[in-house]
Amino acid sequence: MSTHQVALAPLSPEAAEPAAKAILDTTKAQMGMVPNMYGAMANLPVLLDSYVHGYGLFRAGAGFTPVEQEVVFLTLSRENGCHYCVAAHSFVADHLSHVPPAHTDAIRDGNEIGDRKLAALAVMTRTMFTTRGRPEPDDVAAFLAAGYTEHHLLAIVLAISVKTISNYTNHLFGTELDPMFAGRAWT
Repeated sequence: MSTHQVALAPLSPEAAEPAAKAILDTTKAQMGMVPNMYGAMANLPVLLDSYVHGYGLFRAGAGFTPVEQEVVFLTLSRENGCHYCVAAHSFVADHLSHVPPAHTDAIRDGNEIGDRKLAALAVMTRTMFTTRGRPEPDDVAAFLAAGYTEHHLLAIVLAISVKTISNYTNHLFGTELDPMFAGRAWT
């Protein structure tokens, strides 16, 4: 985990501005806790709101299954070197999205996933990240041949946006891993 780069401290719901407090309170009611990352983002309520809104839109409308969503989020978090999000999405993959652990571990370790379609998704996600949204025609053709659509390419753009918000915030804060995610810590 990197050392934090900002002097701001994560905020509790009680210390947050009203706009952020509402989001933190809702999160606590839904999850039973406020993730440390959310407390960090609460320092700029519009950042927290943008993240939560974009994350929710991706989950609800990107056209990916829960397993595919975790492949995208884990791949991006690994590419960004975000220890917090790799651990958190590994936990979600294990307990909520029911991703086979071999797939989650392959992404965490930088290896190819053993499922052809999911491997194509991870490759395209990584390609979109590393080329800054400029995949080669052959990359797109391989992605489409695996059963995805051009709409899925746009969904990856949304995921990159969401993960940029969370991963960069965690880099700046050196966000401490929540105990809930500690069993999937990543180095």
